[in-house]
Amino acid sequence: MMTEYRPLLMRANRLLGSALIEHNLVKFEDLEAANERLLEVAATGQVRQSSVLNILVNEKKVLREEDVLHHVYDVPDDVRKETDLDACWATWSVPFDREEDFHFIATAYYLSPAVRSYWEKKLGGQIIWQATTMEIIADFLDRLHAERGEGKKSGGTRVPFPVAGPGGSSSPVPGAGGSRPPMGGSVSPFPVPGGSKSPIAN
Repeated sequence: MMTEYRPLLMRANRLLGSALIEHNLVKFEDLEAANERLLEVAATGQVRQSSVLNILVNEKKVLREEDVLHHVYDVPDDVRKETDLDACWATWSVPFDREEDFHFIATAYYLSPAVRSYWEKKLGGQIIWQATTMEIIADFLDRLHAERGEGKKSGGTRVPFPVAGPGGSSSPVPGAGGSRPPMGGSVSPFPVPGGSKSPIAN
């Protein structure tokens, strides 16, 4: 790695580690051990392995990456209440946030024009799509069914979003503002026809 990026690498990992502690995802002693290991790996110039998250997940095995992802995403209460469960099951898609005229939708069916067309007409405005798996969609919808006293529909077991979360459309990361992190991938900056933005899967 070029020397100019080393400070960025170290700061990125240090702040991630602090956030993991703050949200009770790892123990302090495990993070300390991972930080020491990170310094060793970074000194060898192995860029791919120079990650405190990689060390905690794959070497120390004290954290699951999916637990971090599940912790990050928090659907605002108003969006949860307005969610049309039948429409979500029919399209394997879930609106999970909105910021002014922008709607964020997680979907396992992005490749279906019928799905994109339905949500574009229903919601209006710009849509930013996030590619995800059917399992994550099903698990989230199962939780909403349970919250509404309707029981489970698909038998999912994982919980991709925490139950408790702030109302409105604030960022799920304390102290942060702006749009939410994408679910299941990064936001593509290139709009596609129909006023939507395409997803990039994991």
